Amino acid sequence: MIGSGGAGGHGGFSGRTGGAGGIGGNGAVLFGNGGDGGAGGTGYIVIGGNGGTGGISGLIGSGGAGGAGGDSGVVAGNGGNGGNGQLIGNGGNGGNRGVSYTLATATSGIGGHGGVLFGQPGINGLP
Repeated sequence: MIGSGGAGGHGGFSGRTGGAGGIGGNGAVLFGNGGDGGAGGTGYIVIGGNGGTGGISGLIGSGGAGGAGGDSGVVAGNGGNGGNGQLIGNGGNGGNRGVSYTLATATSGIGGHGGVLFGQPGINGLP
């Protein structure tokens, strides 16, 4: 009934492909914020892990932020999307994309929707 969702774990680092960030837990049904998504792990040579999606809030509460994408030498990870606010509360911010040292192919996360009655949408991750 009342309580916030836990944050998603961070993706592991790797010499090749970084692990994906965990998804943030959802807030309790009535009152609670969504947990933040975990950041994607760094893939030093090949691919960075994607950031986790932020958790959805309860009826009253804000959505969790999306995790940042992992950095990589070739293809960076995408940022996770922010969680949505339900009735009253703000949407979570989108995660920033990872940094690629050769190809800029990753996308940043999109901010979550604000609550239906009151609330601001989350901010998109940096381009």
